Amino acid sequence: MSPDKYDASSIQVLKGLEAVRRRPGMYVGGTDIKALHHLVYEIVDNSIDEALAGRCDRIDVTIHADDSVRVTDNGVGIPVAKHPTEKVSALELVHTTLHAGGKFDNDAYKVSGGLHGVGAAAVNALSEWMEVTVKRDGYVWTQRYERGIPQHSVKRGRKLARDEATGTSTHFKFDQAIFEPEATYKYETLLNRFREMAFVTSGIFLSLRDEHTTPAQEMNFYFEGGLKSFVRYLNRNRQVLHEPVYAVKESDNIEVELAIQYTASMVTSEFSFANTINTPDGGTHLTGLRTALTRVLNTYARKNSFLKDKDPNFSSDDTREGVTAVVSVKHPDPQFESQTKVKLMNAEVSGIVSSIAGEALSTYLEENPRAAKNIIERCLTSSRARAAAKKARELVMRKSALETLTLPGKLADCSERDPMKCEVYIVEGDSAGGTAKQGRDRHFQAILPLRGKILNTERARLDKILANKEVKALISALGTGIGESTDMSNLRYGRVIIMTDADVDGSHIRTLLLTFFFRYMPQLIERGHLYIAQPPLYQLRAGKEKLYTYTESQQAQALKKFAGKKYHVQRYKGLGEMNAEQLWETTMDPGSRTLLQVTVEDAVIADRTFDMLMGSEVAPRRRFITTHAQEVRNLDV
Repeated sequence: MSPDKYDASSIQVLKGLEAVRRRPGMYVGGTDIKALHHLVYEIVDNSIDEALAGRCDRIDVTIHADDSVRVTDNGVGIPVAKHPTEKVSALELVHTTLHAGGKFDNDAYKVSGGLHGVGAAAVNALSEWMEVTVKRDGYVWTQRYERGIPQHSVKRGRKLARDEATGTSTHFKFDQAIFEPEATYKYETLLNRFREMAFVTSGIFLSLRDEHTTPAQEMNFYFEGGLKSFVRYLNRNRQVLHEPVYAVKESDNIEVELAIQYTASMVTSEFSFANTINTPDGGTHLTGLRTALTRVLNTYARKNSFLKDKDPNFSSDDTREGVTAVVSVKHPDPQFESQTKVKLMNAEVSGIVSSIAGEALSTYLEENPRAAKNIIERCLTSSRARAAAKKARELVMRKSALETLTLPGKLADCSERDPMKCEVYIVEGDSAGGTAKQGRDRHFQAILPLRGKILNTERARLDKILANKEVKALISALGTGIGESTDMSNLRYGRVIIMTDADVDGSHIRTLLLTFFFRYMPQLIERGHLYIAQPPLYQLRAGKEKLYTYTESQQAQALKKFAGKKYHVQRYKGLGEMNAEQLWETTMDPGSRTLLQVTVEDAVIADRTFDMLMGSEVAPRRRFITTHAQEVRNLDV
């Protein structure tokens, strides 16, 4: 066919589940590890919907050694009878037809996370095989699918025992032809997601078992305290200022549950859920909660003379600093931004949440004056520090007479002007910085050496952070600003690469930088601009032959290769021990280097990890180091 020909024959019709296999990103967000986990979430969400309907109180998830997944619940089971109009089993219908499911019927599910009838069908389409077993109507029923296609009609098996529970078991294996080769399930990622689900769906028993290891890893969750327990869990390593403010109430057929607790930390931890589904991008429910915090705390502060007539109101940032807040809504007709359900869009939810949160917080402040004083004084301190930070930020970002940002003198910039073609290496120390400047490609690679360790931004206020010379150099070099004034359109480099020594000090510097970016430039991570360089640990030379190795296991294999030869081993304790040519060919040459892209799969675990590693509380950090010391000794570094 001519490339210019466009007629009726050019129009393609994708039938059945072919559209899902052709465009998986539209249904599960892509083909990476995040999308792989989304397959599990879709099936588990169906079981959670059964729990919300009061028909299920146990969900078991098993990750088998062959990377297949089994999700079992004790709900009523998916209907197996023939659909009255489609003339096919309802079980087959929901697994092979998009936009088919029980979530459209408010009599079947008052609230649910599944909205579009896409979840089970999409997982089926993207699986090499799927087997569904249903216990209901007195029998065991089964059906098998391969890449979304039924291999037989629904089969009726044995009769259920008199006391045998009903329910649904879905066993599937993702299609390796669709997902990225390195994609595999991560126990910790699933563990944290299911912990959240158990908190948000109080009273349900949720079990996760991973059979990749021997013995298998297993964790069970059951919480009766709801979001109050969740907030206490999140703040268990922080100094809290009061008991959690908690409310659960229904308004206009929408149930709202929320918990709020202020801490001495500089960190804001906010999490939102809609029909038990985590909405990482927030939405109208989170907006309503934030509005209530600012309104109520300003009203209380003025009424009780904490704020004088001449004082400005607290801003939203003032009232949110140090708060840990979780809000969950259950809506009969939630509207999400996309199939991956990252943001709630229902406009009416904002006012309802704001009203319920405002009433709960106002009552708490009036009944607990000492806690109220602690919270208001926390906001006052935040407000004063923010004013100082604003002046400091303006100083850092002040423009010259030519209206261009003043770049730090230590920055060796590149000549390319297209930011997306440029990259900057943040290098530990002037010595390694000098080597990197000699070894780089000056056309597109910039070098920013940092002296020593930057400030621990987990423990410092923004005004102190902006007074730090190394942090100011970093902000000026990137050009985006930080915090609330971050503007990613001004980013000067498409790749920001952290390059530190492969030792304890290098790891500490890397952690300090990651903490800064996570807390004050999260957009850099969210948009995929932040990377970590991987310099080699060893160089082996035998005559003219040389080999670089990056882990202890690689080194062991390389030594076997060189057995019987006279060879020399060089251990690189720091980047400065490599000459410019070696640094280029191992760590900076785009054709041969390895870069690790920094991503955040779970905001809850990331928030907790940074707080534990870099926060002011020593005991949790000591426990972590003691617990994992032996693992580190055995780790390939």
